[in-house]
Amino acid sequence: MGTRVAVAGASGYAGGELLRLLAGHPQLEIAAVTAGSSTGKPVTSIHPNLTGHPAFDGKNFQPTDAATLGDAELIFMALPHGESAALAEQLPDARIIDLSADFRLGDEAAWHQFYGDARYAGRWTYGLPELPGAREQISAAHAVAAPGCYATTSILALAPLLAAGLVEPADIVIVAASGTSGAGRTLRADLLGSEVMGSMSAYQVGGTHRHTPEIEQALTEVLPGPGAVTLSFTPTLAPMPRGILATSTAKLTAKAAASGDPASALRAAFEAAYAQSPFVHLLPEGQWPATAAVYGSNGAHVQVAADAHAGRAVVISTTDNLGKGAAGQAVQIANLMLGLPETAGLTTHGVAP
Repeated sequence: MGTRVAVAGASGYAGGELLRLLAGHPQLEIAAVTAGSSTGKPVTSIHPNLTGHPAFDGKNFQPTDAATLGDAELIFMALPHGESAALAEQLPDARIIDLSADFRLGDEAAWHQFYGDARYAGRWTYGLPELPGAREQISAAHAVAAPGCYATTSILALAPLLAAGLVEPADIVIVAASGTSGAGRTLRADLLGSEVMGSMSAYQVGGTHRHTPEIEQALTEVLPGPGAVTLSFTPTLAPMPRGILATSTAKLTAKAAASGDPASALRAAFEAAYAQSPFVHLLPEGQWPATAAVYGSNGAHVQVAADAHAGRAVVISTTDNLGKGAAGQAVQIANLMLGLPETAGLTTHGVAP
């Protein structure tokens, strides 16, 4: 018998990916699977890819309430923003990993700016294991906020360079493309196949995307001295179901220039930062990240270059937004919280072609 876990909000894309990963986890046992409007429906009617697994055959979604979830030793919350905080209040003693934004931000003003009138619930331990000191914090935590998908991909690209003092924190530009599953399963006209196929589009331009303050918060906390990160973040929608590719640029510092070989200094920062990180890979020189390479995995690929003409570092990073950007990362967090091998039930290898 493994540790009993529950998934609240399991009918969505992230929830379904969690179920798939948990079904193959060697040391976790699925105790409850809940949903909102899909309550009472067979799990495999929403997630037919799970057909044939004994954990789901003949099993229906249960209501999302404290009575259903309370028997689990650890609860994954894959609920819409604003719903996790209310449910967590009903489960004061539960160990929880929240995949929504409810507990990510430490600045109440930023929360209301980007999430409106939803009640600010405070900040939990931030669940990006690859940040300095994060594994220890996650291992000791009772409740953890899993990062957003864009945030994960962007932070992994920039944290090593900022921590090493190789790029300026006040002039960062990120342009990222995401697959349509990043918007969730809600029916929307702009996400219909006829609208998305063969087309790319930008949205929430001008610093209005909700992951902006989350990225700035995490990156500010890795700076070697006083200061704050300011960035311009532009998300785009790509005609693919899953995956994120982020292009991040930042001005090189005098320290980088003084190294005599900025390109080597940038690579060395990544090598040092992720030497003990099983899921983050700095690619060989000349090889650039592609979303297909991490499809279906918990892997993250990064590559860095020094643009001598512009005096900037350029980092390309990619993750699967439902893997390292959501469900896979949540399982990675659970492994750390439960004292299991960090890689248990996960793979860094994508599905190809």
